[in-house]
Amino acid sequence: MAVKVLVVDDSGFFRRRVSEILSADPDIQVVGTATNGREAIDQALALKPDVITMDYEMPMMDGITAVRNIMQRCPTPVLMFSSLTHEGARVTLDALDAGAVDYLPKNFEDISRNPEKVKAMLCEKVHTIARSNRRYSTFSVPPSAAAPASSTSSASARPATAAPAPATSRPSAAPAPAAPSGGAPKRKSYKLVAIGTSTGGPVALQRVLTQLPANFPAPIVLIQHMPAAFTKAFAERLDKLCRITVKEAEDGDLLRPGVALLAPGGKQMMVDPRGSVRILPGDERLNYKPCVDITFGSAAKSFNDKVLAVVLTGMGADGREGARLLKQGGSQVWAQDEASCVIYGMPMAVVKANLADAVYGLDDIGRHLAEACI
Repeated sequence: MAVKVLVVDDSGFFRRRVSEILSADPDIQVVGTATNGREAIDQALALKPDVITMDYEMPMMDGITAVRNIMQRCPTPVLMFSSLTHEGARVTLDALDAGAVDYLPKNFEDISRNPEKVKAMLCEKVHTIARSNRRYSTFSVPPSAAAPASSTSSASARPATAAPAPATSRPSAAPAPAAPSGGAPKRKSYKLVAIGTSTGGPVALQRVLTQLPANFPAPIVLIQHMPAAFTKAFAERLDKLCRITVKEAEDGDLLRPGVALLAPGGKQMMVDPRGSVRILPGDERLNYKPCVDITFGSAAKSFNDKVLAVVLTGMGADGREGARLLKQGGSQVWAQDEASCVIYGMPMAVVKANLADAVYGLDDIGRHLAEACI
């Protein structure tokens, strides 16, 4: 059965081009279009599409407001189009918080110059998010639930039992997570916590990191598949939400307890035994820039059995081979469970390869990290 798509954009040219690209795929059917957020809500209710493509800047009602309304009234996977700017990154992250599943850069020149590449990317995204786990894609971390910003006061230096996210941030229908390790994580003095993710990752990382206390005892590295223009804005956003410190990694940054370094988009991040990070140019031969496998592999080489790695939601299998190297060195690897993933691809690859020491639901991972690291 063809994937039914609603195309929402105030630009007639963009609506036509997106509709033409999608309609050329025999397994995709464009069932309607809308020119603003209000029309999008009406069309979503009437047509019940499988996927909605959504612009942000539109008259009458913007895309983020429309996404929030759609998620409340008829939860549907939404693919946002965004500009590759700092402001575009901020808006896109807001849209993901509102319930959008994924995003694509909105570049009119690419549509004109590279139609085949754009077609393949757009159609692949639509097919992927059509299969996404809607239960979790429609929930986000509300601002009121965010942890306070990092502070040097004694009040912020809490024991490693940060409160879990409020019940409203997780649907009651979600099944309990499975934990092959027997439930309680293995307590250890880790030299590094490494977290890799892709589609669904921005919201997932917020949920995990906001549960960590300011005195979290291990350094953290984050690898999120994301464009170069987005990672700085994303790091700034996480830093405001979390008790720990979060920053976009720079070459030579030191690994420090309670500090999370986010791999910059378009580049590769490696860690060395001296406790610092190296930021290298993105290799065009690699699909992912940054790549989870590369960071995990360098961590395995540098810290042997002193790494705790976590693979969160995302399509593909990036992280599996890096997890294999970590396991060979004696390190621990956790995977997010299927029920709480937006896309159960990367964690599934780790689980199917028998590399996961534990499988946890998203809202339990932060708590277990705080319990495991001493």
